[in-house]
Amino acid sequence: MFESKEQIQAAQQGWEQQTLWPALERTPERDQRFMTTSSEQIERLYTPLDLADNDYRHDIAHPGEYPFTRGVHPTGYRGKVWTMRMFAGFGTAEETNARFRYLLSQGQTGLSVAFDMPTLYGRDTDHPLVEGEFGKCGVAVSSLADMEMLLDQLPLDQVSTSMTINSPAAIIWAMYLVVAEKRGIPWTKLRGTLQNDILKEYIAQNEYIFPPEPSMRLVVDTVEFAGQHVPQWNPISVSGYHIREAGSTAVQELAFTLADGFAYVEAALERGLDIDSFAPRISFFFNAHNDFFEEIAKYRAARRIWARTMREKYGAKSDRSLWLRFHSQTAGVSLTAQQPEVNIVRTAIQALAAVLGGTQSLHTNSMDEALALPSEKAVTIALRTQQVIAAESGVTNTVDPLGGSYFVEALTDRMERQANAYFQQIEAQGGVIAAIRNGFFQKEIADAAYRYQIEIDQHEREIVGVNAQVVNAPLEIPLLAMDPEGERKQLDRLNRVRHERDNDRAQQCLAELRAVAQGDQNTMPALLNCVRAYCTLGEMCDVLREVFGVYQETVVV
Repeated sequence: MFESKEQIQAAQQGWEQQTLWPALERTPERDQRFMTTSSEQIERLYTPLDLADNDYRHDIAHPGEYPFTRGVHPTGYRGKVWTMRMFAGFGTAEETNARFRYLLSQGQTGLSVAFDMPTLYGRDTDHPLVEGEFGKCGVAVSSLADMEMLLDQLPLDQVSTSMTINSPAAIIWAMYLVVAEKRGIPWTKLRGTLQNDILKEYIAQNEYIFPPEPSMRLVVDTVEFAGQHVPQWNPISVSGYHIREAGSTAVQELAFTLADGFAYVEAALERGLDIDSFAPRISFFFNAHNDFFEEIAKYRAARRIWARTMREKYGAKSDRSLWLRFHSQTAGVSLTAQQPEVNIVRTAIQALAAVLGGTQSLHTNSMDEALALPSEKAVTIALRTQQVIAAESGVTNTVDPLGGSYFVEALTDRMERQANAYFQQIEAQGGVIAAIRNGFFQKEIADAAYRYQIEIDQHEREIVGVNAQVVNAPLEIPLLAMDPEGERKQLDRLNRVRHERDNDRAQQCLAELRAVAQGDQNTMPALLNCVRAYCTLGEMCDVLREVFGVYQETVVV
């Protein structure tokens, strides 16, 4: 028999007087702030009173049913566990290809490509502005020849591939498609995700090239082209991960990411695309940070907000359009150079939060990433962390095991309210691009990052190995050694491409790309022709720089 609100209140008052206060007199609570990683206050106890305004079917519901708070699939992980997609990329295409094949042999179930800084900024490896940056944070890709080597012997029609690329995303995707084409693999069989989230670059990561408006055009071009030719591909992965890595709170990550997602929806609708033709292929990418329950609540709130907005504001009819499907990655910013083995523990807790939050795929960071690119040993331990959670922890046995927790549901409700408040602020400024131009997002994130660091400096927040349990011991873990001849090999291949291709055809294709960019046609067919002619990444981006211009961020004080 259910008790009334009044009966629960009376019982709680009795508990406080008869049980809590005498216990506190004997043993006071620790002298500290009880708060989340985002500095949100946490109460001593959560009860049904914290969910008094909730309607189960409207706010929580069953898994696989609107508003999908408990997950988009009715069977959770009982049918299929998440995709284990380890992010990898360094040095040459040969080195990264070898790492991919090793990870697949160890049980990884999806590929995830990291590109180096020259590639992310649309520059060829030999451009003078990127000297010294070859292969340090990802693999170098300057032409189709590099992509062919990167994907050599990988089963593109059997494994899904995620590519973390943004400003030059359409070009890198065109290279992937042409590799498949040359192997005789139909584009309809390709599965994967293009990050392609340019808005978060202006907000947090700053790896942009062109101004927002032409950049959005390129994004919508990929959305339109995918719907027509590559139906199993996710052309956008709206990324909160980098917003969080820049120092945002959990609710800022939630709100700013979903606001970006809504902006892409509106841009596609303006192009004339039907909401249910493209919305099911939009995916998301979230951080899995240290605060276990805050992260779980964030994922639940994200699903609920997305479903409600897609149905109520944008008129989506298909359930698949309402599904917020997401990849998650453990928090790189939480990794410490001090006592790096402790990062294994952090990563395990973060990964478990992502799983209990219902992630569709997961990357676990390696213990050595605060020091170098992951070694083979470190990345194997990171992959094994996921495999232990999947096979040994028992958390996959039932759907949404934390559903109905007073604490988790109360946190979910609070995050939804706070996110909605941010949406109102963004709308009042004229939308996402206007808020980017006036520095709203950047200032919010900077203020949150500063507050977090002050809490560490003042010992209000303990970080093991940094300001607590500090030890001075020599580093004893092996670090990755890259091929010292890698850059020379990369430059040799780039020079061969320029020498051996049909340069007249390459120049003709670049001229056609310039004409298309100056008009309003979809740029993907022209980019594909450039890639087939072995035009380089830098050459194609330079054409677009000439037409679109280069973005300069407004300094906000």
